[in-house]
Amino acid sequence: MFRSVLSSQKRALSALAAVTTTVGIATYYSSSLTAHADTEFKHPTLPPVVNTAPRSRQHMLNNMKSATPEKPYDVVIIGGGATGTGIALDAVSRGLKVALLERDDFSSGTSSKSTKLVHGGVRYLEKAFWSLDYSQYALVKEALHERSAFLTVAPHLSFALPILIPVYTWWQLPYFWVGCKAYDLLAGSQNLASSYLMGKKRTTEVFPMLNDTGLKGSLVYYDGSQNDSRMNVSLAITAIEKGADILNHIQVVELIKDNNGKVNGVVAQDLESGSKTNIAISSKSVINATGPYCDSIRQLDDLAASAIVAPSSGVHIVLPSYYSSPEIGLLDPATSDGRVIFFLPWQGRTIAGTTDTPAKVEHSPVPAEEDIEFILNEIRGYMKGKLEVRREDVLAAWSGIRPLVRDPKAKNTESLVRNHLITYSDSGMMTISGGKWTTYRQMAEEAVDSITETFNLATPLASKAITANLKLVGAENWNNFLFISLLQNYNLTPDVAKHLSSNYGDRATTVLSFVKEKDSHPALLDENYPYLEAEIDYAVQYEYATTAVDVLCRRTRLGFLDVRAAKKALPKVINVMGQQLNWSNERKASELSVSLEYLKTMGL
Repeated sequence: MFRSVLSSQKRALSALAAVTTTVGIATYYSSSLTAHADTEFKHPTLPPVVNTAPRSRQHMLNNMKSATPEKPYDVVIIGGGATGTGIALDAVSRGLKVALLERDDFSSGTSSKSTKLVHGGVRYLEKAFWSLDYSQYALVKEALHERSAFLTVAPHLSFALPILIPVYTWWQLPYFWVGCKAYDLLAGSQNLASSYLMGKKRTTEVFPMLNDTGLKGSLVYYDGSQNDSRMNVSLAITAIEKGADILNHIQVVELIKDNNGKVNGVVAQDLESGSKTNIAISSKSVINATGPYCDSIRQLDDLAASAIVAPSSGVHIVLPSYYSSPEIGLLDPATSDGRVIFFLPWQGRTIAGTTDTPAKVEHSPVPAEEDIEFILNEIRGYMKGKLEVRREDVLAAWSGIRPLVRDPKAKNTESLVRNHLITYSDSGMMTISGGKWTTYRQMAEEAVDSITETFNLATPLASKAITANLKLVGAENWNNFLFISLLQNYNLTPDVAKHLSSNYGDRATTVLSFVKEKDSHPALLDENYPYLEAEIDYAVQYEYATTAVDVLCRRTRLGFLDVRAAKKALPKVINVMGQQLNWSNERKASELSVSLEYLKTMGL
């Protein structure tokens, strides 16, 4: 039956939706085709299983230990979030010798706690217009360019998402229409799809839970959506496969300086081994890419360094899928206190947020109850008369620290910049801070351009960045129809096939090689979610997961989608990882305790 369906993309879409009767699959399929409409159709085939895992953690640790002043790295990067791993990939793809050290896990901080959008920032364009602020305009233009590159390098992890702006007063219609068209125009040839008007009837059809009292219609524009922590892990794995030495769970405790006071390396401690032994790692240059935590590294360099981060808390909550349309997001452009809030379909659930509240820098911030209630109250206004918004419907909640920065060399130290900032200390350490997920690649390119020029580093493979078209792990042999192949060749339900295709790309078959019972449906972590037990083995052997939280929250996203389900699955994860990593009973007990504490920061 599938062969007759595949004669055209439209026929495949409608037939698959009818066969599966799964709204999520049809939504994913149509979103993928919208985002990658120029993808040449290929009959679905299975990508090969990758039998060779990346280099071991111990191998890379040994490489770091052997880096001496006579044989240094070209670049040592501190921080394994979006910016740090982006820099590592850019640098190693140019031929530099690269090391990266992350205190916790890839994407353990702000980079896993985003709104999941790949966007130019339509609200920044509005500010640029009314304030005649060219810097805001330039920020949007840069981000729209990077949005296109993002969807190119990781098409399995990102897709175009229509976002609806409801209109309740007639004067807003032309205002929002002009704004959305300006957004389209600024994107130029890289625009995902044209914005358009919808009348009241069509608006309530696509978003039936929307309060229709006084509703005039809506504007719909397009931005991108992504899986942030899996994107972050993919950047790290891609850089490792190209030769970079990258470790998570290793902490920089000191900077090494020469007799002239110039930084030429770092001292680190491997937290995974539990050893307090210092490891000296020599390097020609050091980059501080630790996001909201960059001031702590700057003060390792200089105790008198003034703070440049002005942290704010961005809280998101996760709600059941019926709080949003599976096909479209919603933007509240003017909340009761003037902030902007999104309601977005994501991974089969609904994300709502974010707040913007001054906060202190914490390693695992807890979402404030007042922020959760603020978001719920805004939702109540938009769904009044259609849906009872209940606190107990919140499946998970998290707080990410947004690192707005001050230029330490600016005369007005109160001036904050929303784009990124690159500075050098007197010792020569670079700090890159600020920015947002969408522009991670451009930030990395500028950082590597600057560091190679400043330290005269040779780039034997490429003099300029090649990352705008460099496919990440999982993208090389992926296409829109991979999940059909998975359905045809494995005993998978449609939602599991969709999940594997859109989270692992062409590495989905490698994940499935860990399934032990081939004749039955693969075992799930939780019966209500598509995550497989086999993903635990894959995360350990191919993606450097070393803790239960690594698996539950950043390799799978169960902890972000449903914190109670994550708690229920925790013993199973610890048991499988314990077998893989030869954990003692003491280590298993520690994992249980530490993981439960972390889940409390996710709304448990």
